[in-house]
Amino acid sequence: MSILVTPQTKVLVQGITGSFGAKHAQLSIDYGSQIVAGVTPGKGGQCFEHGGKKVPIFDTVADAVKQTGATASAVFVPPPFAADAILEGADAGLALVVAITEGIPVRDMVRVKRALEGNLTTRLIGPNCPGIVTPGEGKDSHGGCRIGIAPGYIHKKGHIGVVSRSGTLTYEAVWQLTSRGVGQSTCVGIGGDPVNGTSHLDVIKLFNADPDTHGIILIGEIGGSAEEEAAEWIKQHCKKPVAGFIAGATAPPGRRMGHAGAIVSGGKGTAEAKIAAFKAAGIGIAVTPSEMADTLLRMMPGAK
Repeated sequence: MSILVTPQTKVLVQGITGSFGAKHAQLSIDYGSQIVAGVTPGKGGQCFEHGGKKVPIFDTVADAVKQTGATASAVFVPPPFAADAILEGADAGLALVVAITEGIPVRDMVRVKRALEGNLTTRLIGPNCPGIVTPGEGKDSHGGCRIGIAPGYIHKKGHIGVVSRSGTLTYEAVWQLTSRGVGQSTCVGIGGDPVNGTSHLDVIKLFNADPDTHGIILIGEIGGSAEEEAAEWIKQHCKKPVAGFIAGATAPPGRRMGHAGAIVSGGKGTAEAKIAAFKAAGIGIAVTPSEMADTLLRMMPGAK
C-alpha cells in the first residue's frame, strides 16, 4: 500500500506547455506515472507528445477531469496565476492538487486556504514543494506515481514513509534509505511556505494508518509550530518508529532563511524547541542530515 497516490492514479498537469511543466511531465511519463491530461487555457485540442505517448491538452481542469477521469494534478503555473489554478482543481473535484509553484503571494494562499476550508474532497500539497512519489515495482522503482519534481530514480519500493518541508532534504533521506537497500512506501514534500495545504501532522496520521508503512522519517525546519504539533500527536498516538531532523539550528534569530516559512520570531519556532518536542515524543534525533536514515534504522533492525 501507500498513501495519497498509487501507480494507478490518473494525473493531469496544469501548465504542461510551459518549459518547466513540460520537462517534469516528460520525467513523470518516463517514470511510468499515469499522466492522462494537460491543461493550458487556449491550447485545448492540442497534444503533448513524449516517448510515443500522446497526452491530450484541455482548456480547463473540469474538461480534463470529465474526459480522462483524472483525480490528481500537478500545478506548474506561474505565481500570479497559481492560486486560481489550485482553486480550479478543487472546483473540478480533484482528490489531490500538488502545487509545485514557488513564489505564490502569501495573500493569494490565504485566499486559497479559506476557500478550501470545509472541502472534504480536495487535499492540497504545497505550494513551493517537490511533490509526492510512491515508488513502483519496476526497475529503479519505475511504474510508480511521481507528481512534481523529485528525481524518481533515487526511490525504491518499500516500507518507510518520508515527510519533509525541504525538497533537498527529502531527496537526501530517500537516497540514504535506498543506498542501504531500504525502500519507501510514499515520500511527501509538503513545502516550506508559511501558508500551505497538507501539514506534517496530516501526513504522519496517514502513515500511521497505512499498514505498509513500518517506519517514518520526519524532516522539519525552524519557523512555525507544525513540527511541535506533529510531535505531540506522535507522543500520544503513533504506533511506529519515527526519526526526525530539524534544519536551521545555526540560523540567526529573526532572519528569514531560504523558505518563506523559515523565520523565528518572539522566541517561537526555534530549532531547540522543536528538537526538545521530538525528544519528548520519543522521536529519534538525527543531529546532522547525514544521519537521518541510520537514526531510523537503528530503531527498527531488519527494516527493508
